[in-house]
Amino acid sequence: MNKVKFQQSTRRKFLEHSFKAGSLVGASLLSHGVYAGGSSSGQTLYAGEGTVDITPQVGTIMAGFHYKPGSERLVGSVRDKTEARAVVLQLGKQLAAIVSVDVCAISRESTRRLQKRISEKTGIPADAIRLCATHTHSAPTLRFFRLWGGLPEKYVAETENRIVKAVEIAKADLAPADLSIGKSRTEGANFNRTRKDFKKDVDFNAQSTEEDRWLDTVLHTLHFDRGPKKKNLLWYQFSAHPVCYADGEAGPDWPGIVAKLISEQENLTPSFLQGHTGDVNPGDGTPWRGDAEQTARQVAVAIRQAISNAQSVKPDELRIATEEIKLPLDLELMNSRIEQYRKNPEKCASGQFVDAPFAKAWFNDAQKWNPAQTDLPTTVSMLQLGNNALLFHSSELFSYYGLQIQLKSSLENTIMVGYTDGFIGYLTDPTSHKNGEYAASVVPKLLNLPPFVPTATQAFSSKVTKFLKAKIS
Repeated sequence: MNKVKFQQSTRRKFLEHSFKAGSLVGASLLSHGVYAGGSSSGQTLYAGEGTVDITPQVGTIMAGFHYKPGSERLVGSVRDKTEARAVVLQLGKQLAAIVSVDVCAISRESTRRLQKRISEKTGIPADAIRLCATHTHSAPTLRFFRLWGGLPEKYVAETENRIVKAVEIAKADLAPADLSIGKSRTEGANFNRTRKDFKKDVDFNAQSTEEDRWLDTVLHTLHFDRGPKKKNLLWYQFSAHPVCYADGEAGPDWPGIVAKLISEQENLTPSFLQGHTGDVNPGDGTPWRGDAEQTARQVAVAIRQAISNAQSVKPDELRIATEEIKLPLDLELMNSRIEQYRKNPEKCASGQFVDAPFAKAWFNDAQKWNPAQTDLPTTVSMLQLGNNALLFHSSELFSYYGLQIQLKSSLENTIMVGYTDGFIGYLTDPTSHKNGEYAASVVPKLLNLPPFVPTATQAFSSKVTKFLKAKIS
């Protein structure tokens, strides 16, 4: 499990007070230090960043919340611009790109198109390119959602073009960089939305079980110091749904406010990578969807604390590994639901069937599933820098399993990034399946997928742990 160094309470309170006051006493936490560059092997890490505007036009359909046909949630105005932000890394001959996109989800098909196009334009290997959705619920989706957000063809095409451009800009911006990785725990920035008596990461150990619900409160930062002549880069990872707003204003949700708060103090804008949020909402639980301003303030304080705790990382190698794993599907359950609808469609208009229009649309498509496909393929990827790795996957992972994977990893930091290179929905615990919770019963239908078997997430955790063990150098 990640080992977190914490500041004393007085230090935390000082940072909170200073941040809310709009200034820090003394030099900025992100100001340039003495640039050193290089690694113990003599190779230099290079980093570059590119940002493009992908704000949807007024009238574009948004994703993240259910609607009835004819009552689609459309962009009426813009709260904050949405962006695609790319970072390109180079160490020796190895190149890699990570793109953070302010959309609700990215499809496997979009991922493959983008990896191919980006590779052709930049020379970055396709299997070293990661496409990560922030999962904001105040933007469109690049993946099909049944009555939870349309797939606007024009927006998808324009956004894919701009994502390619962001990576091109990032590669052209490459410069020598000193990397430091930091982490801190937050207070009141996220909570487990499925159970009031959840437990936190500080208590997680080898004896912890999936019978409890958990919460990861750790925030990670990756800070690239590129010397006095180039802009520094800041990327951070945290686990909390961007779900605070449900109106018609487009934007990144609380990460957009974080970007403003940090930008007010520093000459850079932080880029966000989503963590394991299958059972996690922003804020402290009041309101249930989260207060964007309050969440952003707590996250911003945690970012500054993480930077002040950061440790220098001088990797000898930029190691990339990817693997396709298969997750078992419960076709028997899906077929029983199909028969249930066929016999009594009028009784399938609520609960796991949502409402009559949703149920009918699902029924028509579910019958087309190929019965020979009993597993769902999904890609897991790792980018290793020294004793640290970013672990990418395509799900909304329940917190217990994210913490379990981190605990079993031999690395100092295993930073879990969800919603990457496709989107397969929630990976839940068996209790969620047993109780017919939304995550296990409704979301597969809206994604046009069969449900997973109750033990699928256990299988996922085991396969990812074996993948890390085999690929870590």
